[in-house]
Parts: sequence; C-alpha cells; structure tokens
Amino acid sequence: MTTPELPTQYAPADVETPSYERWVAAGYFGADPGSGREPYSIVLPPPNVTGSLHVGHALDHSVQDALSRRARMRGFETLWLPGMDHAGIATQNVVERELAKEGLSRHDLGREAFVERVWQWKEESGGRILGQMTKLGDGVDWSRERFTMDERLSRAVQTIFKRLFDDGLIYRANRIINWCPRCLTALSDIEVEHSEDDGELVSIRYGEGDTEIVVATTRAETMLGDTAVAVHPSDERYAHLVGREVELPLTGRMIPVVADEHVDPAFGTGAVKVTPAHDPNDFEISRRHDLPALAIMDERGVITAHGPFQGLDRFEARPAVVAALRAEGRIVAEKRPYVHAVGHCSRCKTVVEPRLSLQWFVNVAPLAKAAGDAVRDGRTRIHPPELAKRYFDWVDDMHDWCISRQLWWGHRIPVWYGPNDEVVCVGPDETPPDGFVQDPDVLDTWFSSGLWPFSTLGWPEETADLKRFYPTSVLVTGYDILFFWVARMMMFGLYAMDGQPPFRTVALHGMVRDQFGKKMSKSFGNVVDPLDWIERFGADATRFTLLRGANPGSDVAISEDWAAGSRNFCNKIWNATRFALMNGAVSTGLPDERTPADRWILSRLQSVIELVDTAFEDFEFAKISDALYHFAWDEVCDWYLELAKIQIAAGGPVADNTKRVLGHVLDALLRLLHPLVPFVTEELWRALTGKESLVIAPWPKGDTSLSDKAAEAEIESLQDLVTEVRRFRSDQGLKPGQRVAAHLSLSGTALAAHETAIRALLRLDAATDSFTATAKLAVGGVTVEIDTAGAIDVAAERKRLEKDLAAARKEQAQVTGKLGNAQFMAKAPEDVVSKVRARAAQAEEDIVRLEAQLAALPA
Repeated sequence: MTTPELPTQYAPADVETPSYERWVAAGYFGADPGSGREPYSIVLPPPNVTGSLHVGHALDHSVQDALSRRARMRGFETLWLPGMDHAGIATQNVVERELAKEGLSRHDLGREAFVERVWQWKEESGGRILGQMTKLGDGVDWSRERFTMDERLSRAVQTIFKRLFDDGLIYRANRIINWCPRCLTALSDIEVEHSEDDGELVSIRYGEGDTEIVVATTRAETMLGDTAVAVHPSDERYAHLVGREVELPLTGRMIPVVADEHVDPAFGTGAVKVTPAHDPNDFEISRRHDLPALAIMDERGVITAHGPFQGLDRFEARPAVVAALRAEGRIVAEKRPYVHAVGHCSRCKTVVEPRLSLQWFVNVAPLAKAAGDAVRDGRTRIHPPELAKRYFDWVDDMHDWCISRQLWWGHRIPVWYGPNDEVVCVGPDETPPDGFVQDPDVLDTWFSSGLWPFSTLGWPEETADLKRFYPTSVLVTGYDILFFWVARMMMFGLYAMDGQPPFRTVALHGMVRDQFGKKMSKSFGNVVDPLDWIERFGADATRFTLLRGANPGSDVAISEDWAAGSRNFCNKIWNATRFALMNGAVSTGLPDERTPADRWILSRLQSVIELVDTAFEDFEFAKISDALYHFAWDEVCDWYLELAKIQIAAGGPVADNTKRVLGHVLDALLRLLHPLVPFVTEELWRALTGKESLVIAPWPKGDTSLSDKAAEAEIESLQDLVTEVRRFRSDQGLKPGQRVAAHLSLSGTALAAHETAIRALLRLDAATDSFTATAKLAVGGVTVEIDTAGAIDVAAERKRLEKDLAAARKEQAQVTGKLGNAQFMAKAPEDVVSKVRARAAQAEEDIVRLEAQLAALPA
C-alpha cells in the first residue's frame, strides 16, 4: 500500500473520524466465536439511554478500550460489547416533560400509547452517547449492540423472574421502601441522593406524670402514626415504663413502651418514637414486637390521618403539628437549624419519603452468599484487593431487594392476578389464563442490568457467543457502584449460569476530580465536558490525561493544563516520527551491527515493555502512561534522536543501521502507546511501516537478548556529562546554541569513543593552539575546559550573578533567623520546620555556587 505523507503538524480533527470509520468498516472490532483463539471479553457498563458522555464515562471507556485493544494485539479473540440501559424512571421523566410542553400527561395518553411514545423518543433522541463514544475512539463491536428493552433481553428478564419466583426467591410483601411523592414510585438506593440539609430537631413530651417520656424527631408530622415508644432493655431510666402505655399527644391514643436492642441509650434522651409505616428501622421494631403500622400520608405526601391536619402536605403539616404540640405544652426543646442527612430523588430532587408499601422483593440471602463465596474462593478477584472488604460488607449484610417500580416504562412484572385472588407467574413461552390481569408495575432498572453480562450474549439460549465469551474477562467500573450493580450481576450470573461468575476480575477505578482533588459539580464550576476537550485537544490527549491519573481504586485528578500537556505529548511523538521518516528511518528489522547508543535504546525498550506488561496485569494505567511518556519524551526524543542525528550524518553502514534501529524503536513505541492514544499512533505507524492498521498489529514482545546493562551504563555516563556541562554552560552565561572552544580530557575513559557526539550535543569546538581555558569542570573522571573569552558580556554576567547572590544571602538570613528563634522552633509543626531547614540548605548551596561562578569570571 502507499505510505501516507505526514503533514507538518498533527491535526486530530483531520485524523480521528476517518480513522475510526475505516476501523469499523474493516470489521476490526468484530469478534468471531468460532475462531479458536483464546477469548477476551468485556461488556460495556450500559449507559442510560438518556445520557451523554461525561468525564466518568470517558475514564471508564478509556480503560476498557485500552484493555481490549491490547488484548486484540496480543492475539485474543476480543469482544467489547456495547449497549444501553432503558433507565426506567429517567427516561419516563424525559418523555413526561416533553408531553407537558404539549399540555398533556401520560394519563391523557394511556399506558400503551405512552410506552409507544417513549419508544419513538428512544429512536429519535435517545442513545446520543453511543455516537459520542466514537469520538473517544471506543473499539466496540457495533454488530452486537444491545438495549435492555430489546426482545431478546426482555426474554431473559422474564425467564429469570420466572425461575426466581418458582424457586421462592421472589415474593410480594408490605415493606418500607424509598418513595418519591413526585415520581410516584419506589426508588432503589442508588436513585436516592443524600445531602446535609437544614431542618429542625424537636423534643416532644409523651405521657403524663410517672408515664412521662421525651422523644426527639426531625419529622414531627410522623408522630401522628406512632404506635409505640422504644427504649433499650438495659436502660434503667425507663425500666419502670417498659410494658406500660403512654398517651400519644394530639391523638388521645395510648401506645406501649417497648424494650428493643436497636435503641441507642446514649443518643438523645435514649427513647425513640416508633412509626412503623414511615421509617425502616421502626418497621423492623414493629415486626419484633407485633406493633400495628399506621400510614398517615398518601403517595403524594399528603396527610390522611383523621383530624385537623388531614389534607395538608407533609411539609405544611410539620410546622402545624409543632404549633399544636407547643400549644399543649408538649414541646420540651427545639433546635433550628438542625443539619441532618436527607434523601432526595436523584431525578426530580424531591425529598424521599420512607413508606410502607406493597411491593415485589428478591430474597437475596442465598444469592448474596453465593456472590460472596465466588470472591472468597477466587473465581472472581476484586482489584485492588483492599476494596474486597467493602464488597463483603455489602453482600454479607444485604437486605432484600425491592424490585417493583410504579412506572409504565420498563419490563412489566410477569405476574397475573385472577378473579379469585389467584397469582400466576408467566414465563416467556407461556400464555396467561383468560380473565387474569397483569401486575401494573415494572421492574427496577437494576434487575435487567444485573443480567447484562449473559443476557447480551444470548441467554437463556445456549448461543455460540455465550459459550465462548462467558464468563467475561474483566468488568471495569467505578467503586461507587460496587454494591448497586456489581453485586447484582454477581448474584444473577452465579444463579443463572450454574455457579459461573459473570467476570473473572472486577477492576475498580475511582471518581474523576479536579486538580485540587475536589468533586466535580456544576455548582463548583469545575465540571469537565470530555467532548469539549476532544474538540480542543483531541481524543488522544483527553484519554491520556485521564489514564495518566488512573491508579486502581483511587480517584483521578485532572486539569485543563494537563490536557494541554497531553496534546503536547501527542505533538512530540508526531514531530519525532516525522523527523525520523524524513531522515530515512525504516521498520525492516534490526541490524547486526549496533553502536552503544543503539544498544542502549534497545535495552531501555525491553525494560519498558516488561514494565508496561506487568502494569497492565494490575490495571496500573498511571504507571503505564508515565513510563511510556518518559521513555518517549526523555529517552527517545531528547536523547536517542539527537544521537541518531549524529550517527546518520556520519553516513555509511552506521547511518543505515541507525535508521533501522530508529524505525524499530518507533514501531515498538507506537504499538505500546496505541491502546492509550489510538488515533495519533495509527496515523504514524501506517506512515512508518506502510502496513494496514495498528489495531491488528501484534503487541511488542520483550527480547532479553537485547538487554544490555553495559550499554546503559555507558550512555548514562554520557548523559551525566552532557547534562552537567549544559548546566555549567548556562551558569557561565553561554546561550544554548552558542559554540565555544573546549578541551575534553576523555583519554582512557569509556566516553573516549563518543567525543564527536559529546561535542555535537554541547556545541563545543575543538581547542586550537591559541586556546586558553577560562572555566573548568570535572564530571565523572572527565575534565572539560572552556574558553568563554569574548563569548559572554562579562560585566552583564557579573551584575546578574551579584543580584542572584544578594537574593540568596537575603533568603539565608531570613531562614537562619527563623531557625534561631526559640519560640518559632517550639511552636512550629515539624513539617514546617523541615521546610525551613530545606530552604536554609538550598540557600547555602546557591551562595557557594554563585560565589564560585563570580570567581571564575574573567577579570
């Protein structure tokens, strides 16, 4: 094929879209279950159909893409399967808002027409995020794209519900759940956002005389539904009241005082009001003591309890109840504001109401035990290992899961009710009996997404994909949904797939934060839009910025300056490869004859390959990125390219061999970088090699025969010399490109053979007969003498050095004064004292250096 010509500058916008379209058209991301190659599979955590690519997605996808690209290059049959979640409540809210603009509600349309309207919205406006994924370079198999409401996945949902129901693991019961009075549905825990809100803490006196007892509450209106007061069994203050009754203010009802281990005697008064229908802990107390549960508000949060508060909204009732209690002299204390955690619906921000409700639940005990056992016995490993404890804390103490939602968009619960209270669960190939009515509720979105690793591969059918790619190789996700999603997938996968977990490894990363470690929030004004960064800096720079901060299980800090730095890195690689091509670099294999510089860079390459391979196994993307960044920039660009220039200029076999070594190193470097920065590397590698695509190129393999510690030591000595002399030149006031005469005493050293390179790198001419040294430096057994006469403005240089010396002496006086101040030394923290001591040492070093430079100046 024709080798592409490289433009003088890298323009991501000109490269990214054409490259991605070519990859997809060529079918590089497709997986063949019949290939016979070892499988490697990842299922993309399905983004919501309502979503768009945010910075958390960008991190998550960059990690998965890097893993799958490397696996493909290593010869695995690689599947990265994409898709979307139907996002029940979020999607329903979006469509309801659209209807509201037309003056309609879903009830005006009716269930069937509304669901049809949601499907229409999904086809026209949903799934923007999938298109945005292409901007990032996601190498997913688009031919296998899935949606949780697809017919095949819906069949999987109905199948597993039926199995769980028949096994007695799904039941219907009255329990306390999270309820949104605006969305009118139960919510999962992940759909509840907690914030510290201002409220009030009111202490209320129940009973009279010897039955008097004080309780405190932040929700005074719920006292209308109290059915007991609870104290700790060992609390002697209330021992005389246990078993007796006290009068509930405002109602005239008598309620018992019960002893329960749940009560903390050290909190508040040590007595708590028990409202079983409106608090989960109180509900459990009521079950232990056989207490009634009185619902005192409806699904919209309106008080239904008979009396003066009936018909008031819960937040209207609260001050009204307090006022009535105050009028009766029942208020003992009031604290305002009282900051406490309040749950809000993540979709509409309404305050969530704990509510006793008839719902469907999964009995999670046996499923959760299996999920814990699979990690304990090593069938699935959690990485980093220290986060396994958090996983066990959840699965070992998991409460039954409320799976029903009072929505119209979602998987309808496949249970039908007969005219005589019959209940029938209908499987995917079964027909409900005549005259039976289906349950109106739908399943929690997490129910269907819990099946994602195997439903997307064709379960319950025994498909080729399911046999080949399950269990998946790795799940990449944030530690924040370890419980909400990962645990559910583990439970369902083990249950449905005969004890085979859904993934062999769970690789957890942290949250993306700003450069100061602050959580990203619109209110803070620090939110990063990855699409904006892609447009401004390129997809590669965006990916590299995220990956360079990605340590397993740790939060990732990013900033715009770092994204600009990543763009500069991509430009550096572009310019280096372009320079190499212009100077004849070729990737045609290594020559037998190699200079020490050639042997050094090849040895360093082997070390980097080994480090990168090891770090990939532990998902240490920060270490991978850092190693490749410094190898590419510091060693290949800053040193080997400069040495290669000199060797190529020499001509002959040395030049030809250097071109082949340079081509080989760049070829390997571009392969190593490709999983992280796929676009720029693809363009460069095709230009360098003339081959089809880096996507299907083999991953670099280490070659221990190329490791050469002697060459590394030799070139490191050269680097030390050049670095020190460059600093020395600068200290002498010489400009970087200024040529001066110098004498080098290299005889008898390992660097004797490198004199030409040393002089070229340091801009040093050979000493003539009239040479007179004005400055001298000794480095590692080599003496360098330089004639600076006429090369610098001595008066100006003296003035500059004297100014710097005065500043150093002033700094020394200041820090010495602090260290000599007994009061400061006694009170200052040790880390502050250490910093002052470090400043003192630096000032002393600067003074010695500047005095020496002044003394060395010509008179």
